[in-house]
Amino acid sequence: MAYSSYVLPPSERAPRWSLSMAWWALFSAMFWIYVAVASAGAVGLIDTLVGMALTVATYGVVNLVLARYAARTGLTVELASRSMFGVLGSALATLIFAATAIYYCVFEGSIIAIAFQKTFGGDIAAWYALVVAYAIPLASGPVQRWLDRLNGLLLPVYAVGLVLVVIFATVQHGVPESVFDVAASGPLPGWVSSYLIYMGVWIMMMYTFDYARMGRPEDERFHGRFTFGWVFYLFTFAVNGLVGIYIIAATGHEGSETGVVDAFLGTMGLFGLLVIFVSQTRINTANYYLASTNLDAFATRVFRLALPRWVWVVVAGVVAYLLMLTNVVSWLLKALAWQGVFVVAWVAIALVFIRATRGRDVVPEVRRELLPRFTLGALAWVVASATGILLTEFAATTAIGAAAPIVTFGIAAAGAGIAFRIQPPPVVDEAEAPSVDEQLMA
Repeated sequence: MAYSSYVLPPSERAPRWSLSMAWWALFSAMFWIYVAVASAGAVGLIDTLVGMALTVATYGVVNLVLARYAARTGLTVELASRSMFGVLGSALATLIFAATAIYYCVFEGSIIAIAFQKTFGGDIAAWYALVVAYAIPLASGPVQRWLDRLNGLLLPVYAVGLVLVVIFATVQHGVPESVFDVAASGPLPGWVSSYLIYMGVWIMMMYTFDYARMGRPEDERFHGRFTFGWVFYLFTFAVNGLVGIYIIAATGHEGSETGVVDAFLGTMGLFGLLVIFVSQTRINTANYYLASTNLDAFATRVFRLALPRWVWVVVAGVVAYLLMLTNVVSWLLKALAWQGVFVVAWVAIALVFIRATRGRDVVPEVRRELLPRFTLGALAWVVASATGILLTEFAATTAIGAAAPIVTFGIAAAGAGIAFRIQPPPVVDEAEAPSVDEQLMA
C-alpha cells in the first residue's frame, strides 16, 4: 500500500472531472469581481491589469507545486502542518483556515441575502437565515458525490450570466468613455499595490491543498495546470475581474460588493438575481465544506472530539448566521487582513518544506505520538506572522508597511529554511507507511 493510499485510500479519490467541477465552484464568487473593481478604483486600470497578470502567474506556479504534493501524499493542510509545526502548531493552522472559510461564508451568503431583499423586500435577518438554511444540506454531502454534480450543472448559468451582463450593460448604458482612469496614491507603484491586494486572498492556496489531495496520481498534470493551476486563475481573476471592471464603469454603480449586486440586478432583473444565486451558491458549497473539515480536524486534534462532518457544517452555518446579524464587516475585514498574513507565511513555509524533501523517498510523519507539540517551524511561522501584523497595523503608510505580505513571505521562508536545518521535519520512508497503526493518525 502506498503512503498516499494509506492516508487517503483510492476509493476516496475523486475522478478527474468530478474534482474539477467541485473546485471550479470557487470560480463564480462575486468576491473576485469586487477585488478587481477595488484594485482598479485604487490604482487604475492599467496597473490592475499588470497586477492581475502577475497574480495569475504566481498562483499558477505555487498551486502547481502544492497541488502535486497534496495529491502525491494525500495530506490535508492539518496533516502537512503537523510535520512542519508540531501537533499543536498544526491545530492553529486548521483554526485559521476554518475561521477564514466561515468569514467567506458570511460575505458570500450576505450577497445572496441582499440580492433577495433588494428584489423582494422583507427582513434581511430572515433572508440571512434562508441562505444559511439551504446551504447546510448542500455542503453536507461528500465532495466527490454531490458538489461536483451541483457545480457542474450551475457553471454554465454563471458563464452565460457573465456574457449577458456585459451585453446588457453596454446596450443600456453604452460603452464607458473612461474606465477607472485614476493614479495610485500610495507609497508603492500601482501594479505592486494591485498584486498585494490579490495576496490578501492566498487562502486559495490552502483551499487548493485540501481539495487537491483528493486527486488521483495519474491526473496530477491535468489538475496542476487546469483544475488548480493557471487556467483556473486566468478565468477566476482575469475574466471575472475584467467583467466586473467593465460593468461598474458602464453602469456607474459604486465599486463595492453591493454595487456589483446592483449592476447585475439593474441590468438583467430576475435573471441577474438567478446569476447571483447560482454564483454564490456554488462558492459557498466550497466555503462550508472547507470550514467543516477544518473545524472537524481542530476539534479532533485538540479536544479528541470525533463527530460526523455534517455536524460541523451546521456549526459553521450557525456561526456564519450570527456573524451576519452583528453587522461586523469592519472587524471582519481586519480579521481577514490578519489571517491573510498568517496564510502568506504558511504558504512560504510549505514551499520551503516541500523543497526540503523533494527528490527523496520520504513523506511527512503525521502520527501524533511521534511528533513534538511545537517545532522551530512553528516559531518561524509565528514570528513572520507577528511581524506582518505589526507592519500592517503600525506602518501601513510606509513602503515597507504597505508591502507587509511580501515582507512576511520573505521572513517566513528564511525562517523556515533556518528552522528546518536546525530541526529537520520528521519524515518516514514511503515503504514504511503500511506498518503504521491507523489509529495513530487521528
